[in-house]
Amino acid sequence: MIDLHTHTFFSDGELVASELVQRAYAAGYTAIALTDHTDSSNIEFIVGNISRAADDLNRHCNIKVIPGVELTHVPPAMIGTLTSLARSLGARLVVVHGETIVEPVKEGTNRAAIEAGVDILAHPGLISDEDCRLARDCGVTLEITARKGHSLTNGHVAMKASQFGVPLVINTDTHSPHDLITKDMAVKVLLGAGIPHGKVGDIFQQSQYLANKLCKNL
Repeated sequence: MIDLHTHTFFSDGELVASELVQRAYAAGYTAIALTDHTDSSNIEFIVGNISRAADDLNRHCNIKVIPGVELTHVPPAMIGTLTSLARSLGARLVVVHGETIVEPVKEGTNRAAIEAGVDILAHPGLISDEDCRLARDCGVTLEITARKGHSLTNGHVAMKASQFGVPLVINTDTHSPHDLITKDMAVKVLLGAGIPHGKVGDIFQQSQYLANKLCKNL
């Protein structure tokens, strides 16, 4: 299991980084990204602290820890600038909080995230055909999520990703210890989203591809 979207208590998660990483390792994870919520008010704080924690943990743990951010409810016009800033500060992974149907995310967020070339567009809700085409062309990965509420549109995301050839990953969007899932449960979430049995392995391979890319020199 690889999870590229989780939260510590640096934003709204319940666990310190060390405990989250240890719990993930005990559950069989081989890599985990710490992607706390950020905007222009806290981006230096989040990236600095998460990067330091990841550096420490990567020296002592048998699981790869990837420092990242999740740009959350950021005005679309700011996403490109903050994506560049996050990377310049040391974030290996940039996730954007997509247009989930259970929160009032500003229209245009999906498009702005894709145009900024973020790594993962999380829970993109009822993503449009045009945005799927652009995500494919820009190399942006879409997320199937195990998170309650956000998962309501997993079927739509899976269908559109298949239609337009957009890569997918499965993440938990963990905030609490019980949010972590096993790989067996991840398979069930993917099948429940309408992913054919024969395509499930492709999604895990995409997670592995991104983790390998992001973990270089960690």
